[in-house]
Amino acid sequence: MKSSALDYDLPPELIAQRPTERRDASRLLVYDRSSGAVRHRTFGELPEEVGDALVVVNDTRVVPARIRLEQPRGEVLLVERRSGDEWEGLARPTRRLRPGRRYGEVELLEHLGEGRWRLRLHGEPAGEAPLPPYITEPLADPERYQTVYARESGSAAAPTAGLHFTPELLDRLDVERVTLHVGLDTFRPLAVDDLNDHVLHGERYSVSPFAWQRICEARRLVAVGTTTVRVLETIARGAPLAGRTDLFVTPGFEFRCVGSLLTNFHLPRSTLLALVMAFAGIEKTLELYRLAIAERYRFYSFGDAMLLL
Repeated sequence: MKSSALDYDLPPELIAQRPTERRDASRLLVYDRSSGAVRHRTFGELPEEVGDALVVVNDTRVVPARIRLEQPRGEVLLVERRSGDEWEGLARPTRRLRPGRRYGEVELLEHLGEGRWRLRLHGEPAGEAPLPPYITEPLADPERYQTVYARESGSAAAPTAGLHFTPELLDRLDVERVTLHVGLDTFRPLAVDDLNDHVLHGERYSVSPFAWQRICEARRLVAVGTTTVRVLETIARGAPLAGRTDLFVTPGFEFRCVGSLLTNFHLPRSTLLALVMAFAGIEKTLELYRLAIAERYRFYSFGDAMLLL
């Protein structure tokens, strides 16, 4: 599959710059694959759509990972803790940075290529929320870039499909948790012409035995976000309940676990959009995106959501 098949045109004003005042006030585009029906709802009406299905969420917590550098002026973005005080991160301007030097709380140990560094962080992460570059407005409350059920700290980006939930809404649903610590590669645009040439770096995940038993026994299952899908489908293929996954879901993929998908609207030429196309079909996904644009849905991290039944 060519990465150009993941292109679509989005008016810039539909890129959400801030979250809705109330999390569950965002809009929800519902597509029923069995009947072909499309419904326009609000996220607070999700229980009416999923009924007694088991809703599986990713409870990772975003690290305050964006650390400003004063001299030279730049920044370090923590991507993943390796062990103890050692991390992997992105640093810029890489050409002016040197291994063995300390820049504030960050000590650069080894350049890994493509702006990636092995580094030592002196102290716990105490930077800013690592908002995507397409969000240009400052975030008044950093907790709005966390899900209300976030527990396990370790992500470089939020599992954004979960940002719409409120505690009250969760109380109306049957919910189970998994954990996948989101790396930046998940969100990076594809830089190759053919999807087969793209390689995902591994991301850490874990699922408790009790949670996996509930997931296996569920009559109906809704995965909240593409990260949850990757955890479930990785384990469904015989992987252990904790480890790393580099599963890259593209059209033609055989889903063995996930029956319904709740997700945000994603960037063109992204691995996330490829996963949605694998679930709903290439042409149908593009058709739903065109409909969402015509209906003025809000896109990306702080945007609206889509439920594929």
